[in-house]
Amino acid sequence: MTNFDRLDLNLLRVFRAVYLERSVLRAARQLNLSHSAISHALRRLRDTIGDELFIRTGGGMVPTQRAHAIAPPIERALTLVQSVMGAPLFDPATASLSFTLAATDGVNDVLITRLSDLLSGIAPRVDLRIRPLTRLDLAEQLDVGRIDVAVGVFACVPPRFEARRLWSQVDVLVMRSQHPLAGKRISIDDLATYPLVTISVGGEGEGAVNGFFEERGLSRQSEMFDSERLMTAMQAAGRAAHIRVATPHTLAIPRLLRKTDMISILPRQWAEQLVGAHDLAIAPLPYQPRATDLQAVWRADRRHDQGLVWLISLLADLAADI
Repeated sequence: MTNFDRLDLNLLRVFRAVYLERSVLRAARQLNLSHSAISHALRRLRDTIGDELFIRTGGGMVPTQRAHAIAPPIERALTLVQSVMGAPLFDPATASLSFTLAATDGVNDVLITRLSDLLSGIAPRVDLRIRPLTRLDLAEQLDVGRIDVAVGVFACVPPRFEARRLWSQVDVLVMRSQHPLAGKRISIDDLATYPLVTISVGGEGEGAVNGFFEERGLSRQSEMFDSERLMTAMQAAGRAAHIRVATPHTLAIPRLLRKTDMISILPRQWAEQLVGAHDLAIAPLPYQPRATDLQAVWRADRRHDQGLVWLISLLADLAADI
């Protein structure tokens, strides 16, 4: 049983640092403490919690099952203490902060580049760290504070997170400007004739269901197009789509399309960005794609984090202009 009389708030800070860094040395650097101070704090924490918490291996400090279980509430508790104690008023012009965002490279190209340009003028000491919206457990990364904001399409957002809609998007067809379909009214037969290149970070073999991964209650898009509507439309016509290339990288699309007769289905905002920079064309699809909302998601217990609230507002303002 945990002896709360011996619990020191600094021990929780040490736990968080080691959990995030998976290294005593890196945790010591983060907290500006000595290696021995971190090791001593971990011993005290193990005695207090009654669990090893971390197993030292050649690859670093591996958290135990108990450590994984207590990491999210410890992160929330430390955030709450910081807000209760009263952080100073946030001033973008002088703030020295680093935010970590998770997004696809398509969102990076459309939105995050604009955010970076804006920050360089109004908040020169605020840095961005961008992580890919991959198959990693995104919900856990948000829970423990490795990621501040995730930007994507989410079918379900659990109550421990907050979400803000950035824009609504629908799929369009993209092809090279001299493609045989360019300027034509597209039919289902056309979609069956020409092979597709699509954006996907994983399918059913990786655990996706109906185009979404579910992780700790957070359901996020795995295929960056409405595959269900495509397959339904093709089946109704007795035809089949041929997905020749499935890639997680939006920026690979122009090279794949420019010298082939492949076609691609992309959200309109991403498609327009690519068409503006490459010799590509856009056409409506021969079926009605569903509109999906691109959202920013973050931990609900950080609603009083002035810097994070400011960043979300910037994202929303930029999105409104796209």
